[in-house]
Amino acid sequence: MKVLIITGKLAGELVIKASSTKKHDVHVHIADILIAAFLTPRQIINEIKNLDDTIISELDLILIPGLIPKDASIITKETGIPTYKGPTDAADLPIVLDLLDKLKLSPKKAADRLIEEEQRKRALKFIKDFEEDEEKREKLLKKEENILVGDLPVGRDFPMRVLAEVAKAPFLKKEELIKQVRYLVKNGADIIDIRTIPGENLSKRIPEIIKTVKKVAGNLPVSIDTLNPDEIETAVKAGAQLVLSLDHGNYEELLPLLKERNIPAVILPTDYTGGWIPETAKERVESLESLKRKCKGIDIIPDPILDPVNSKSIVDSIKACKEYTSRNPEPIFFGAGNVAELIDVDSTGVNALLAGMGMELGAGILFTPEVSGKNKGSTYELAVASRMMFLAKNRKSIPKNLGIDLIIFKDKRKHEKIKEKIKVPILEAHGGIKFTQDKAGSFKILVEDGKIKVIHYKNMEAQIALVSDNAKKLYEEIIKRNLVTRLEHAAYLGAELQKAEIALITGKDYRQDLELFRKPFKL
Repeated sequence: MKVLIITGKLAGELVIKASSTKKHDVHVHIADILIAAFLTPRQIINEIKNLDDTIISELDLILIPGLIPKDASIITKETGIPTYKGPTDAADLPIVLDLLDKLKLSPKKAADRLIEEEQRKRALKFIKDFEEDEEKREKLLKKEENILVGDLPVGRDFPMRVLAEVAKAPFLKKEELIKQVRYLVKNGADIIDIRTIPGENLSKRIPEIIKTVKKVAGNLPVSIDTLNPDEIETAVKAGAQLVLSLDHGNYEELLPLLKERNIPAVILPTDYTGGWIPETAKERVESLESLKRKCKGIDIIPDPILDPVNSKSIVDSIKACKEYTSRNPEPIFFGAGNVAELIDVDSTGVNALLAGMGMELGAGILFTPEVSGKNKGSTYELAVASRMMFLAKNRKSIPKNLGIDLIIFKDKRKHEKIKEKIKVPILEAHGGIKFTQDKAGSFKILVEDGKIKVIHYKNMEAQIALVSDNAKKLYEEIIKRNLVTRLEHAAYLGAELQKAEIALITGKDYRQDLELFRKPFKL
């Protein structure tokens, strides 16, 4: 394929280096402009018209910089040569050129974005097709390593299911309970877990809670999280489809009911009634196997209990998981939240790594609460990580370049930087503009319910509230409505709105006029 790539002076050398390929006949034209992204379609048309006929004859296509904001269709129309946007970064040119025969390029979207979109589309389609394949589902459910929780298949052959906890559910007002469940469902929870309060019997409140949760959660199974037999019995009769948990102290009392209603249960290697907790990995495994034999007649999901780092030993608890799954077929319960809640690290990477471990260990359920601020978003993180690990497992690959990822704060690839060789004075910026009240009014900015809300005040009275999840749309609307008149006020507003959008994307807590990120700890 004969390809013409057009770029600017700054990126010229990098583009030539990145586009050297034996697969295609590539010619790089460096336009008479410093920064490639500043090129317009009209300038590109003029550049092409001035090229030697030997270069443009028999061209199959033209690639222009991906960062050019305008549509490239006019170039195709005027030159007769199909013209598309290349990648936003020259470092991605080798990937685009390698896929040129397979990739449907666009005159509007940058090529690297199209590759990402196509990979994501294929990944999600694979998972969707798997989940909707009734014949395969029925076949897999006949195997010992897979069970049903409600109508949800759970097991080693299915994606790990995220069980998201509603903490202190009996003490939540109905509106708050509904809000929490909606949030968990929206963020990818597969099972909604109703957590009660240890040491208290709150059976009377449970039926109404389960009724409310089931109404909001739709077809998702609901679990009850308690060791109290009265609460478990009440919950099961009210419609709970999974019990957390049975142990050696309460199983006898509950087993007949669970058998009668065909309700699966998470089993623990403990006897909390007798005050006994196993110490070693060997004790945990043997205790779970003993309880498994006692619970014959119901489906079980053993929980070897994942310990936080340096509490007892996370390594020993993982050893218990490995030992159990090497000897027994059923999927295990993997308490990712036990670790993520009790380490002062952003939860994203922790949850992804734990999901990878869970997949290797034969986990069927990944458990998480979202109690602390740093653990906010764990349901979403585990839902994505579960899909990543399912794809990796089926592709027999490492969890990289899958089409979906959890890269939020860093970049996947380090791109080569282009240094601008411009000789101008370099001055240290000190700021220091004196604050002057904008006669058009002031703004209060909030982030709530998945939106940025901007309230405009004049003379201390609220005039209008604008909402969006996009900072650009908000500041353009503000300018359009003449709600800002001073340059420094407009600059401040743009900075704050962008901060709010970043907070919305990352899950950070946004507070107007305060820094979004603290500076890294210095060693």
